[in-house]
Amino acid sequence: MALYRCAKPSLLDTALQRAILHHQAGRMAEAERSYRDILQTESNCPDANHNLGIAMVQQGKVESSLPHLRAALESNPEKGQYWLSYVEGLLAAKEAPGALAVLHQAKQRGLGGFAVNALMSRVEEAMRSVVSDSYGSRFQISIDERVFTVKPDFAEAHNALGNALVQAGKLDAAVVSYRRALALRPDIAEVHSNLGRALRKQGRLEEAEAACRRTIAINPNYAKAHAGLGKVLFGSNRIKEACQSFTRAAELSYGEPVCNVPSSEPIFPHELRHDQEQRDYLDSIGLRDDGTHYIFHLADGGQLAEPALNPRGPNAEVSDRWRQSSPKIVIIDDFLTNEALDRLRRFCWGSTVWRRVYEGGYLGAFPEFGFACPLLAQIADELRCKYPAVFASHPLTQLWAFKYDSQLPGIRLHADFAAINVNFWITPDDANLDPKSGGLVIWDHPAPLDWDFAKYNRDSTAAREFLAQTGARSVTVPYRSNRAVIFDSDLFHETDRIVFKEGYLNRRINITLLYGKREASAELK
Repeated sequence: MALYRCAKPSLLDTALQRAILHHQAGRMAEAERSYRDILQTESNCPDANHNLGIAMVQQGKVESSLPHLRAALESNPEKGQYWLSYVEGLLAAKEAPGALAVLHQAKQRGLGGFAVNALMSRVEEAMRSVVSDSYGSRFQISIDERVFTVKPDFAEAHNALGNALVQAGKLDAAVVSYRRALALRPDIAEVHSNLGRALRKQGRLEEAEAACRRTIAINPNYAKAHAGLGKVLFGSNRIKEACQSFTRAAELSYGEPVCNVPSSEPIFPHELRHDQEQRDYLDSIGLRDDGTHYIFHLADGGQLAEPALNPRGPNAEVSDRWRQSSPKIVIIDDFLTNEALDRLRRFCWGSTVWRRVYEGGYLGAFPEFGFACPLLAQIADELRCKYPAVFASHPLTQLWAFKYDSQLPGIRLHADFAAINVNFWITPDDANLDPKSGGLVIWDHPAPLDWDFAKYNRDSTAAREFLAQTGARSVTVPYRSNRAVIFDSDLFHETDRIVFKEGYLNRRINITLLYGKREASAELK
């Protein structure tokens, strides 16, 4: 914690300098007495309040320090150190939810950098726990086997606690915390949005939709609320409405940081290469950027009057192969009509939706970034209608696209949280320099049902050890433009070796549609 001087050139400034000298020399009693003398004369001097709060923390008087640290912040919220010191004080007082709430407020005001990110890590570590809830006048939270208390009239702390409960998987308790926050402050859009997220995760979609719409009524320009509403509508199988909400979210959020990535995160060279190539492409089609702001653009992704799936596709054959195959892997060539394929390519080339960056050399486009056009909804609906033996009653649960750098490896070994995975490729074949590779490698042993999502989706080392122990064998599906691979989402898979030409239009693009839930798939096996 840094010490600050009152900027006012007066006797008070001299007194403050004397107090700081005592403080720096370790004469804490004299320093505290001097700071209090200053506050007797100028009660709102932020530097005196701030430094007194620090002195009290250093002497173990943590609870008594908080009013002074808060007073300094309220007097001058533009000084970043005041926010950091107040959060430090709350942490020292074992008020982790309050610390999290205040730090989120600081970040919303634009405070960032290494110190903020490091402090956020400490706060989040304090919040990781099995969280228990008591209904007394002050409810208790057990974190890392320590018991903290949260003031019942602090709405932001209830909201922060709700966020921690969601992370811990305790959705019922999270809903209670969000509702407590809203009982105190019904005008906080963020809390309504968070409540909608928790309700959606519980499958309470009607209530979740109402919470999202209340959020939008309070703040029509809250991008996260529109994205949340899109996810609710998506889960209700109202795909076209969901696409509209996702598009609005993308319009509002374009140019903002994505997915809480810390400001200290590196910008990958492959991201810079892609963004420059995309700017050049947009410039070539008449969308100019003067270099001072982001362009948000969605190319034509409208629904077709005719079918998007190739009507000559092998309907009965695909269904028979799916029923008979073990593991369940089916390949469909000439998947889309020429018109659908061309429109989808141009949508992916011309839309500024590639906003999530991965170290493996690829970028992701998700519905909340604008990757939710009516043509994709049409393709998803037609698949379920054309192949009912494959998709049964599984609804569409997620969709995304990835775009790759030809010099980097792509997606590591993983499995997806769904019943059925549809993966299809749209980049022209002449971009692929090796027709024997560039596609997908799928293993014939599914992920164990007792593995959680983090393990089977992110722990590629554990996955490889499991496959080696079970004697699993891989199936390599070479890249072909307009080829779809439909397979059991429980099967481990990864990107095959990529050897594509350089250039924006030659970047490998795959689109993924996920149907159903993993548990539903297990029941049918």
